[in-house]
Amino acid sequence: MAAHVARRRFLQGCLAASAGSLVATIGPTAARASEPIERPGPAMFKFSLAAYSYRDLLSGKKQEWQMADFVRECARLGLEGAELTSYYFPAELTREDLIGIKKLCFELGLDVSGTAVGNDFGHPEGEMRRRQIDLVKRWIDHAEVLGAPVIRVFAGHVQKESTPEQAHGLMVAGLEECCDHAGKHGVFLALENHGGPTATAAGLLALVRDVQSPWFGVNVDSGNFHSGDVYAELAQIAPYALNVQVKVTVTGEDKRKQPTDYARLASILRGVNYRGYIVLEYEESGDPRTECPGHLARLREAFAS
Repeated sequence: MAAHVARRRFLQGCLAASAGSLVATIGPTAARASEPIERPGPAMFKFSLAAYSYRDLLSGKKQEWQMADFVRECARLGLEGAELTSYYFPAELTREDLIGIKKLCFELGLDVSGTAVGNDFGHPEGEMRRRQIDLVKRWIDHAEVLGAPVIRVFAGHVQKESTPEQAHGLMVAGLEECCDHAGKHGVFLALENHGGPTATAAGLLALVRDVQSPWFGVNVDSGNFHSGDVYAELAQIAPYALNVQVKVTVTGEDKRKQPTDYARLASILRGVNYRGYIVLEYEESGDPRTECPGHLARLREAFAS
C-alpha cells in the first residue's frame, strides 16, 4: 500500500510540475486536479482496430466496404474488439442498423471497444455550438445501443471571436453537459490529445482538471504530440487513460516521421496499470488490409513482454 501511495504521489507531482505554468494562468479552478484512474492489480491489454484505419474502403466515391465488412475483418485478424468510428455509418442511421452491427459483433466474438465522433466545443453560444453538442449526445445514445463503453471526443479549437480563456470555458461547459448525458446512459467520454488546446499534455490536462464528471477521461493518441519528447508527454496523460489509440509513427519537433516505439509505449501504460483496449489506428498511405496485420502482431508482441 505504501508503494502504491508513493507512486501515485510521484505521478501527481510530475503532472503538476509539467503543467504548473498553465495552472497559474488559468486560475484557482485548475488547481483542483482530477485524480488519475485507480486500477488494482497489474496492467491488462486487449486489442482492437479503429475503423478509421480503413477509411478509404469505408467512404468516398470508391467505397468498397460497409461497416459489417470491417467488423468481419476485425474477426479475421483475431482481435478482441472493433472501434466503430461514427463517420462510416449510414447518414440516415437507424436503431435497427445499430442492433444489426451489435448482433454481428457478438456472433463473431468481438466487443465494440468504442466509437468516435468529430466535434468542436470551441464555438460560442449559437446554432453551431448546439449542433456540436447534439451530435455528441446523439452518439452517446447510439453507443448505448451498440454496447460501446466509451466515445472518443475532441475539445475543439479557439474560434476567431473568442480568447483562449473563453474557449477553455466553452470547451469545459460542452464536455460537462455531454458527460452529464453520457452518465445517464452508462457511456464514458474520452478526450483525445488532438491539436488546438490539447496539442500538448499541459493543455489537455488543463481541461481534464476542470471537467467535473466521473464519466470523463482521456483517449491517449500516441501520434498526436509533436514536442521534443513525445513519450514524456504521453506518460503525463497516461494515468487518465480510458482508451488508447496507437499510430504506427510519431513526429517530433523536426517533423520527421519515426516508427512508434511500441515497447516504450507499453512500458508507459504498464507503469500506470492501464487495463483496457489498445486500438491500432493506421493513418499511413499503405493498404490497411496488408499493413495492419503486421502492426497488430508487433503490438501484441511488444505489449506481452
